Amino acid sequence: MPRKKVYEVELSQAERDHLKNLVSTGTQKARKLTRARILLKADEGWSDEAISQALDVGIATVGRVRQRYVKEGLDRAINDKPRTRQYERKIDGKTEAHLVALACTEPPEGYARWSLRLLAEELVKLEQVPLTSVSHETVRQGLKKNDLKPWLRKQWVIPPQANAEFVCAMEDVLDLYHQPYDPSRPVVCFDESNKQLIAETRIPLPMQPGQVQRYDYEYDRQGCCNLFMFFEPLAAWRHVEVTDQRTMIDYAHCMKYLVDERYPDAKVIRVVQDNLNTHKPAALYEAFPPQEARRILQRLEFHYTPKHGSWLNMAEIELHVLNSQCLDRRIPDKVTLIKVTTAWDVDRTQRAASVNWQFTTQDARIKLHRLYPSF
Repeated sequence: MPRKKVYEVELSQAERDHLKNLVSTGTQKARKLTRARILLKADEGWSDEAISQALDVGIATVGRVRQRYVKEGLDRAINDKPRTRQYERKIDGKTEAHLVALACTEPPEGYARWSLRLLAEELVKLEQVPLTSVSHETVRQGLKKNDLKPWLRKQWVIPPQANAEFVCAMEDVLDLYHQPYDPSRPVVCFDESNKQLIAETRIPLPMQPGQVQRYDYEYDRQGCCNLFMFFEPLAAWRHVEVTDQRTMIDYAHCMKYLVDERYPDAKVIRVVQDNLNTHKPAALYEAFPPQEARRILQRLEFHYTPKHGSWLNMAEIELHVLNSQCLDRRIPDKVTLIKVTTAWDVDRTQRAASVNWQFTTQDARIKLHRLYPSF
């Protein structure tokens, strides 16, 4: 015998539209979507048994959703009840200090990083307190209070401490960046990166309302290409050169391009670059006859960023923008790579996009004083 419906659901048009929108987007929690479907079917006159079978939920669940809607309204019917439970503070200041110190140490042997439960267990050993008195939630609150995340790590360029060679190269580049614009002596930042070429094995599914674009996890590796980035900040100009490799020969042809094609009338071109093994004046003698190599070098003035200080090269910033705006996708071949990078650098140059470099030598002497030798 069908169960008698005690709470009748009659949605308004606004409520009905709201629930249909929730269900169609599918971006909410599964519990919330199920409750929305229960209310929609109840509004259509479905019985509790029919709703239970269609949505694979218990009859009691259907009844509770009906009851909450009638007694407390739509919001309470589809959303979870706010949590009011408060965890009691179970560690004092001394124990919290031990926790902070422990989280900053190496994890136990066999583990790559500290977890909340590992920290709780180790804290119990150190403090000799019952295991039940220190839970992973207690540890989480202590770490959150001290802004610690021991389960995270970040790759970083760590500069040497008190290194005269580092600060000498740094101040040279910083002073160069703050010199006024001189078209006869342009400042060009030069850097390089690479892009793996990946072809699709199946046609991706396009994005639709309520559904992100989807692509297959399988792919074909098609090799790798090198990207040379030229960037003149004060003129808001950049150019991406795509090559098969990054040898000394490739580097030498990039320098020849600057001298003969990009700045044929400049007296000298000041090039900011890092310390890669191919970034050497000798590379031009590898690629050209001595007379040609000397002719090109007489028009170039090299300024090297310090080792472990490549962040001082503004071309690295442009490469980051290129990767995020243009290359963050699968590109199947070199021809396509040249096409998309050319379109990107032409559009960005037409927009006069550049880098507003604010960091000065005086800032470095204050904020990075630890890198300077002490007297």
